[in-house]
Amino acid sequence: MERSTIVRVHEGLHARPATRFVKLAKGFESDVELVKDGKAVSAKSSVKLMLLAVKENQEVTVRANGADAIEAVEALIGYLENPRAGLDDESEAGEGGSEAAAAPEVSPPVAAPADGTRKLQGVAASEGVAIGPAFAHFPAAIEGPGRRLQADQIDGEVERFRAAVAQVQARMDRTLAEDNLSAGDRGIVAALRDIAADDSLTGEVERLISEGDDAVSAVIGAASTIAADFSAVDDHYLNARADDVHAVGRQICLVLLGQDELSLETIPQGAILIADDIGAWDLARAPLKRIGGVVCGHGGATSHIAIIARSHGIPAVLGLGGKVNDLRSAKEVAIDGNAGHVIADPDGTARADFTRRVEAAAQERAGLKVFKGVTPTRADGTVIEVAANIGSLEEIEAAQEAGAMGVGLFRTELLFMRHMHLPSEDMQAETYSALAKAFAPHPVIVRTLDIGGDKPIAGIEFPDEENPFLGWRGIRMCLDRPDIFKRQLRALLRAAVHGNIKVMLPMVSEIAEVTRTRALVDECEAELRAEGVEHASFDLGVMIETPAAVLISPALAKEVAFFSIGTNDLTQYIMAADRLNPTVAKLNDVTNPAVMAAIELTAKAGVAAGIMVGMCGEAAGRPDLIPAFIKMGLTELSMSPASIQRAKKTIAAMAAER
Repeated sequence: MERSTIVRVHEGLHARPATRFVKLAKGFESDVELVKDGKAVSAKSSVKLMLLAVKENQEVTVRANGADAIEAVEALIGYLENPRAGLDDESEAGEGGSEAAAAPEVSPPVAAPADGTRKLQGVAASEGVAIGPAFAHFPAAIEGPGRRLQADQIDGEVERFRAAVAQVQARMDRTLAEDNLSAGDRGIVAALRDIAADDSLTGEVERLISEGDDAVSAVIGAASTIAADFSAVDDHYLNARADDVHAVGRQICLVLLGQDELSLETIPQGAILIADDIGAWDLARAPLKRIGGVVCGHGGATSHIAIIARSHGIPAVLGLGGKVNDLRSAKEVAIDGNAGHVIADPDGTARADFTRRVEAAAQERAGLKVFKGVTPTRADGTVIEVAANIGSLEEIEAAQEAGAMGVGLFRTELLFMRHMHLPSEDMQAETYSALAKAFAPHPVIVRTLDIGGDKPIAGIEFPDEENPFLGWRGIRMCLDRPDIFKRQLRALLRAAVHGNIKVMLPMVSEIAEVTRTRALVDECEAELRAEGVEHASFDLGVMIETPAAVLISPALAKEVAFFSIGTNDLTQYIMAADRLNPTVAKLNDVTNPAVMAAIELTAKAGVAAGIMVGMCGEAAGRPDLIPAFIKMGLTELSMSPASIQRAKKTIAAMAAER
C-alpha cells in the first residue's frame, strides 16, 4: 500500500515533527517507509527520517507492507498534510516559535569598536543583553581506549552498550517526567531520546563492535559518521542536529566509562554560562532561572541550545569557535544576544553601557510586571478579563506567572493528539479538573474537540477532502461522532463540579449545532446522574469564527451564555484567504474593514442579548486594537501568556485617560 502527498508540516520534518511521525509509525505492525526523490528510508527511524530532509511543500510517498498497511498509510498521510503536526502549541507556528522559524538571522562579522574594547563575535542566537560572573563549563573530551576485542568479548561488549543506551534513555525519561519542563523543552528531550536508540546509531555501533572496536570507541566513531551526514545536508537546521548526535553519543560514553557529566547545578544566580559545547539535554535540565546568558563555541541559531535559550528568554551567543577559549579564565562576561558579541572582563565604560542596557530592559519588564495582579477595568468600572490561551497543563505556570485571569481558550485537541489512542473519559476529566483548580475562581473556557482532516488523530478516520478547513471538522465532526463527543462532554460535566468550567463549541455555522449539543449534554447529565457520578452543569458558548455565525449572531446570542471571537479563522474565512498561504498573506489582516465590521456585528449582538463577548484570537493581545475591541463591548480578551501584562497596561491606560 502506498500513497503520495504534498508535505504541509510547518517547516518540514525537523526534530519534533519527525519524532512524532516516528512514534505514530511505530504504532503500526507494518513495515513503513517514506520516499522522497526516489530515496526510501524507514519511517520508524528518527535519524534516517531527518536525514531525508523533508521540507514543507515537497512531495513524498508513504509506503507500507503488513496487516495494517492501509491504516498506517492513511494515518501517516494525514500527519504529513497537517501544518501543525508535531508542534506543541499554536504559539510555535505562525508566531515565530517553531524550531526553524524562530531562528534569527546569523550575525554578520563586525569590526572592532573604536574604543578599542575587544568584542568576540559569534552568532546572535537569542536576543537580550546581560552581564554577570563567568561560569566556565569545559568537561574533558572523551576518547576511546582504542583496544581491540577478542572474539569471545564481542557479545558481552554489545550487551554493555545496550545497557548503557537503556540507562541514558531512563535518565531522559526521568527528565521528561519532571513537572517543571516546558512543552518545548520536552519535545527536544524526546527527540534526543529517540536518537539514543535509533537503529542508525545503534546498528552502526554494534557493527563496529562486531569488527573488534570497544564500545566507547564504537560510539564515538558511529556518532561522528552520523553527525557528518547531518553536516553534509544543505539545510542549516539539519546541520545543527550534528551537535545533538555528538551530545547523545557523549552521554552513552559517560555511562560506559562510569563517569558523570560536570553538573550545572552550582551555577550562581545571573552567571553567564561559558562552554565549548553543551548538550541540549544538559541545558534543558539545568537551573535555567539562574542562568543570565549562554556563550558557546559550537552551535548556531537553529541549534537546540538556541531554541531552549529563546524559549526561556536567556540571551545567547553561539558559534564562537576557538575564540570561546579566550573566556575560560574570565571573571566577568558581558553578552549581547542581539548583535552576537561577547566581552570578557569589560572595562568601566563597557560595563557601564551594559549595566545601563540591562537595567533599561529590566525596568521595561518590571514596568509590565506590576500589571500581573492588576484587574483592568473600563472607565465605567466594568472588569475586562485578560485570560490565557493554552493547550496543555505544562503551560499553566507561564500563564499564572503572567497574571492570567483564567483561561479563555483551552485547546483540547492537543490532549487527543499526544496519545496513540483516544483519551479516556477519566483522563480527560482529570485534565480539565486540574485546569479548573489551577485557575479557580477565575473562569476556564474549554473548547470542545476542534479537529479535522488537517489534524490526524489516532482512532478517528477522516475522509479525503479538497479543503479540510472547510470540511468535516470541529462541531460538525463531533456531532457525527457522539461516541467521541459524549465522552468529552461527560468529562467536562464531571470537571464542572469545581464551579469555573465553561465550554465553547468551535466552527459553529447554524443554531441547530447548538441545540443538538445541548441535547447531548442533557443525555450525558442523565447518564451521570443514573450512575451516581458527581457532576455539575456548565455555561455553553460558541466561537464566532465563520461568516455564518456572524450573520446569525443575534439569534445565536439567545441560545448561548457567551461568544468568543476567534479572529485567526474568522479573518481567513471573511477574506477567503488561507492564513497558511504566504501568497495571500496581505489579505489575512484582522484590521481589514470587513473583518472589523464582522467583529463589531458580533459584539453588538452579544451586548444586546446581555451575554459576555470575548476574543481568543491572536488579535486579542494587540495593544493597537484593544481600545477598539473594548469600545465595541468586549469584556474578555484571551491571548498567549507573553502578551497578558502588556494588554493589562493598555486597558489601564485607557481607563486613566477618561
